Amino acid sequence: MFSPRLKSELWIKAHIRRCQALDLEAFLRHRGDVDAGGILLKINGFNRGSQLLEPTMAMDGGRAWIKSTGPQPVDDRHVEEMIEKRLARDRDLWVLEIEDPHGRHQLDEPIL
Repeated sequence: MFSPRLKSELWIKAHIRRCQALDLEAFLRHRGDVDAGGILLKINGFNRGSQLLEPTMAMDGGRAWIKSTGPQPVDDRHVEEMIEKRLARDRDLWVLEIEDPHGRHQLDEPIL
């Protein structure tokens, strides 16, 4: 079953507002393709480390997220290197960063 997707820019703007409504710092790090650019979501946990999430398709056809950095937070420098490598290959990516020492991200979709 086909489920319509929001344009990348609209999803990013909505997610920033959702985070801000809950007093989470969220800001755009890189602007990608307005309609269909991929999305990277950096969760900056400060001293607890950072995580990099990216969307994927769930078994039911909906959106899910993958922890590209693995199950546990990693050193922020490692996440920054991953982002730079991805942007070097694909300048259409959106990069959204959420700063929260508790690792909150406000995603509704499952994280695999």
